[in-house]
Amino acid sequence: MGKQGRKRLVSYALFLAALFQCRFLAFAILDPLDFLALQLIRKSMNDLPGSSFFASWDFTSDPCNFTGVYCESDKVIALNLGDPRAGFPGLTGRLDTAIGKLSALTEFSLVPGRVFGSLPMSISRLENLRVLAITRNFISGDIPASLGRLRRLKTLDLSYNRLTGKIPRSIGTLPELTNVLLCHNNLSGSVPPFLSEALTRLDLKRNALTSSLPNSFSPSLQFLSLSWNQLSGPVDSVLSRLDQLSFLDLSFNRFTGPIPDRIFSFPLTNLHLQRNSFYGPVQPGDQVKISTVDLSHNMLSGRISPMFSTVQNLYLNHNRFTGQVPDSLVDRLLSASLQTLYLQHNFLTGIGINPTAEIPQSTSLCIQYNCMVPPVQTPCPLKFETQKTRPTSLCNEWKG
Repeated sequence: MGKQGRKRLVSYALFLAALFQCRFLAFAILDPLDFLALQLIRKSMNDLPGSSFFASWDFTSDPCNFTGVYCESDKVIALNLGDPRAGFPGLTGRLDTAIGKLSALTEFSLVPGRVFGSLPMSISRLENLRVLAITRNFISGDIPASLGRLRRLKTLDLSYNRLTGKIPRSIGTLPELTNVLLCHNNLSGSVPPFLSEALTRLDLKRNALTSSLPNSFSPSLQFLSLSWNQLSGPVDSVLSRLDQLSFLDLSFNRFTGPIPDRIFSFPLTNLHLQRNSFYGPVQPGDQVKISTVDLSHNMLSGRISPMFSTVQNLYLNHNRFTGQVPDSLVDRLLSASLQTLYLQHNFLTGIGINPTAEIPQSTSLCIQYNCMVPPVQTPCPLKFETQKTRPTSLCNEWKG
């Protein structure tokens, strides 16, 4: 400890002695190291204009009464920096390495603001930490591999920052992880195996991740979002085991291979596989109970399954589907049970809609650029969908 640190500790000791002498000690004595750590953290950060979070941080009073500071006995056990209410300005400055001195800390969070700089390596010393949430700031640099020492960590949220480099494999070995949110950064490299049997949420969207997926995701996963990366390879063997998923988004990647039929029986509410290179037929084994299914912009082929008629929003456009649109889909559309049906840019040859039929205003249908003349005219979502029918020559080539 340097001279400045020793001076602060001496000052704090004298301050406490004075309080005892005046019989004014109405609060527990905070551990001197925790007191000093809070001072250094306060010195390195400030309120943004409009924020008054640090107004209560008066070091002549009990630090355990500071806004965002929670103590047990003489130790700080939780530190929540910034006003968490929506719309309130956050903090600015850097996160001081002194955070690593709060040895009993179990929870650390930082609300959205303009805190910059790298993630202090000293956080790795907080062996009791269960929640680490630093989101929507300007944290940059690599994720320290030493975070793998936090064996009790349950939630890791570093989303919406400017982190770079690879996701350390050591993080994937943390045994108690339940939530990992690293989305909206600039992370690269492959997705490491996540071995925690308690993991329920993994959100890595909007990064620059590459390579294929590890075949070691825990079956406990309920939320998986990997969209807007550069991931590739087949996913059928990976997904087939994740039968607890309620949300799956692999969109805007380079995945290939077939879509496993089994995933349509998972307890999903949303399935987003659009903008990849999936190919082959799609034939669910039973009625699909997923609210929104988006398989658009792939290379899927074969006939459209009537098992999709129970979906509320169905996007199959920009594929290679052929044949007649199932009557069950049309019936559900006309009854407004099926709210969105996008089938444009396929090779479909017919749809059983009477030209005089009234399409409910609450529904959206697009069937342009197929191998048929649309029996009804409906507005399509994209401005460039100007051609109503696919040229006959292209349809004949596909048949051949």
